[in-house]
Amino acid sequence: MSEPDLSVTEQIAAMSPGELTLLVQRLLVEVTELKVMVAARDERIAELEAALERRQRDGKRQAAPFSKGKSSDEPKTAGRRKGDGHGRHGHRRAPARKADRQIPVCLPGRCPRCGGPVDHERTASQLVEDLPPVAVMLTEFLVEVGRCRDCGTRVQPRHRDQASDALGAAGVQIGPHAKAFACWLHYELGVSFAKCTKVLARFGINVSASALVQACAKIGRDLEATFQAVRSEVSSAIAVTGDETGWRVDGESWWLWVATCDAATVYAISQGRGETDAAKVLDLDFDGTIVADGWVVYRSGFTRALRQSCLAHLLRRAGDLQRDNPAGATHTPRQVKEILHQALDARGMPRPAALGLVDELTEEIELLARTPQTHEPNRKLVAHLANELDHDALFTFLEQGCDATNWRGEQAIRPAVVNRKVYGGNRTEAGAVTQGRIMTVLRTVAQQGRDAITLLADHARAPNPAGLILPLDFPNTTRLATH
Repeated sequence: MSEPDLSVTEQIAAMSPGELTLLVQRLLVEVTELKVMVAARDERIAELEAALERRQRDGKRQAAPFSKGKSSDEPKTAGRRKGDGHGRHGHRRAPARKADRQIPVCLPGRCPRCGGPVDHERTASQLVEDLPPVAVMLTEFLVEVGRCRDCGTRVQPRHRDQASDALGAAGVQIGPHAKAFACWLHYELGVSFAKCTKVLARFGINVSASALVQACAKIGRDLEATFQAVRSEVSSAIAVTGDETGWRVDGESWWLWVATCDAATVYAISQGRGETDAAKVLDLDFDGTIVADGWVVYRSGFTRALRQSCLAHLLRRAGDLQRDNPAGATHTPRQVKEILHQALDARGMPRPAALGLVDELTEEIELLARTPQTHEPNRKLVAHLANELDHDALFTFLEQGCDATNWRGEQAIRPAVVNRKVYGGNRTEAGAVTQGRIMTVLRTVAQQGRDAITLLADHARAPNPAGLILPLDFPNTTRLATH
């Protein structure tokens, strides 16, 4: 049976004078190091407490989320800078079409200042574009209803401008242009349905918010075939940019997914953030290039695709570390920024030179990964870079010519983020499906320079709109059913 450990006092009593001297010296060094560490931590705690206090104080102000901070003592001059390098410095361009009416503005007989005679020198032109008084067009379709003499079948014709066969109590309707206009206001501009009713009432159309909700739900159902066609177009593209952001459905946390290419954009709202959720906007067997942030699903779910990790995200992360790290731990994020900026500066370089630079930058990152990192945030950053490098996701843009950042995805998701601030999300899962389909169509129509309201109104007039695809340009896929 072993003897119990000696107490600290007994250990010190058993030491020789030389051992005691060494112990005191070692303890003094440790105390000095601890004092330095505690002082640094106290300083950092004071900074964080001050920042927290500012954030809490600003949070009580209504405009705080949109504040840019304290005004500068030497603010820049308002407006654009002087010179020719900032776009066209001109006046409002004259419309290309002829004026709808001309109103002569004649000279007075006498000068309004002194009463003397006035001589005509020239006639100048002033063009004014304005909204005319809006008058709602009320159309009455006199539908002849008949019955076949032989089989007794009820026969009811349909005019090309009709959007429904309903008669009787359902025979008083809001026209397809008004519904499409309300749909565009809500899903494109973020106007609430209640405010959409006020806009339509200004035009002379009285309708309830619930009626507009039902109308948009019908539009969403009719756009299912178009939604699938847009999704197929995106899944057939050479390069696709993906992104996702938080969304709310019935007060619960969901996710809004987006995948976009040059000609089309597809949105989908899903409950999760996994592979099956990402598959709602892009086929899992997609074999092109995906430009996205570092979310693992883009790597694990799309195994056949090439990947390009967004360098803007990595640069922001390195910049934050360089700003927030202690003085002795800023070298690593600064080195990461230099490597990534070298890669970005190489865009447009001839392919052989670009490939040679890729090899050099790869060696620099591998060397950085082998260097021990004493600061934990730096270690995580370098590990993430090494992981992206192992999956060939850092310099694909130099090899394949795709985008280096996921700016397309963020641009596509920005309108939805703005609208989310207005109405927060959807109340039902069915509303989320409608949201995704209509946003998909509106964004794709805008990308192709078409008029969404006209397309939606014409689509609603088709006898079977749910089975038809809007006449959009899908260069990567073949449309099976179109107008």
